[in-house]
Amino acid sequence: MRRILVTGGGGFIGSHLCERLLNEGNEVICVDNFYTGTKRNILHLLKNPYFEVLRHDITFPLYVEVDEIYNLACPASPVHYQFDPVQTVKTSVHGSINMLGLAKRLKIKILQASTSEVYGDPKVHPQPESYWGNVNPIGPRACYDEGKRCAETLFFAYHRQHKLKIKVARIFNTYGPRMHPNDGRVVSNFIIQALKGEDITVYGDGSQTRSFCYIDDMVEGLIKLMNSADDFTGPVNLGNPQETSILELAEIVIRLTKSKSKIVFKPLPEDDPQQRKPDITLAKNVLGWQPKIGIQEGLLKTIEYFKGILGICRD
Repeated sequence: MRRILVTGGGGFIGSHLCERLLNEGNEVICVDNFYTGTKRNILHLLKNPYFEVLRHDITFPLYVEVDEIYNLACPASPVHYQFDPVQTVKTSVHGSINMLGLAKRLKIKILQASTSEVYGDPKVHPQPESYWGNVNPIGPRACYDEGKRCAETLFFAYHRQHKLKIKVARIFNTYGPRMHPNDGRVVSNFIIQALKGEDITVYGDGSQTRSFCYIDDMVEGLIKLMNSADDFTGPVNLGNPQETSILELAEIVIRLTKSKSKIVFKPLPEDDPQQRKPDITLAKNVLGWQPKIGIQEGLLKTIEYFKGILGICRD
């Protein structure tokens, strides 16, 4: 049994990761300030004697004894990370310094949940890990994009200077049950609008693409990365290479929910990437990982979750 610290453990990806680690026989300490994470996400885990919750903001030092750290703490949707951009940068930078300091003291492995946003609005498609990105450092998304880029810099600096064992995952769009209903992201937006029979809002002409990875596949990738050989640091792309246009996603959601919603078009937000698709060759070759759950199967599970959240009678 390992004692594993998961920062951001009350969030969407973090709560699924905590659950999976517990199911594998580990002791899990979930750390969250519940800014975007919710207790509802981990309610079903609280009776487990090997699960512990600490309300804590990782921009302040944390003193615990653990065997591994997954650093997932950071608001990840534009609605939330742009609400308090200074705090978003602090979480990525100060938070990483504190978690790296803890890992250095304990001489343990630490995984950083980075993001496809480090590629910005990419000029290379699909994006391999060797691509340095096209990020606007002073735009409205920079607090997240550049914060995560700086976090990667810190991880590799600690690795080179202190021989710290690090893992860096670049996470692409992930969806599934326990997504925040008001996170402003396209999957949750579309499903809630469709279930309520409201107009579905598509920004731009809907031709921009994203790659949607179901949560179970993502958690599998993170665990495989953490358990990979010590000399493999990453960064490694984790995401679904199946590209879907935003308009196509809206049409799939309408069909699966049997909604009467209409699609309406609005102007594209500033710095919104036109294309996002991971090159997962590295993950396939080194981790033996690739997504298994298709968009239709994953969306059906996500729709069922949101029906419960909205109090809609399930089929």
